[in-house]
Amino acid sequence: MKILSEKELLIPNDEYLKAGIHIGTKFKTKHMDNFIYKTRPDGLSVLNIQQIDKRIKLLINFLSNYKPEDIIIACRRENGWKPIKLVEKITSIRTFAGRYPPGILTNPKLSNYTEAKVMMVVDPWPDKNAVNDSLKMGIPIIGLCDTNNQANNLDFIVPCNNKGKKSIGLLFYLLAKNYALKKGLIKNEKELKYNLEDFTED
Repeated sequence: MKILSEKELLIPNDEYLKAGIHIGTKFKTKHMDNFIYKTRPDGLSVLNIQQIDKRIKLLINFLSNYKPEDIIIACRRENGWKPIKLVEKITSIRTFAGRYPPGILTNPKLSNYTEAKVMMVVDPWPDKNAVNDSLKMGIPIIGLCDTNNQANNLDFIVPCNNKGKKSIGLLFYLLAKNYALKKGLIKNEKELKYNLEDFTED
């Protein structure tokens, strides 16, 4: 695999390391084997930062093909609530922080029934209602996956530490900024009213 230089990465390598985006768990599934760089002496698996960066770029390019109202991001895990709400503020992509109401994609009789063309979940296990709804509708499902995640129902995996506040915050900062740039919602980075700390700090 070609090693990317600092300039080719979305953000300096140090920022990825500082956020712990590469730190996995002591469990690993066959789905995540290809993304694991090594297993540390303490048993924690470590994800490949080059692969993480590559996948975030693919994620940004893929989502940029869709209007904000066609995308849903679901996150049951509390550490992701603040960053996904900021994504919604910046891009108008619809988000569900906390409980995802099952059936909103599949039952037109519900008052909050909605249509979407792509679903993104922060963790496929706690966000399984969103995954199941999307499977029934046949729309693409993107999942942030740690080393312990099963990914058999996902169309696209973004390997990362999907539990840490700084890690999730960094990923959604990169997504919000680059989606907004690609869709012309902002002309340059200076127009973005939020910085990385807004996504990662309490």
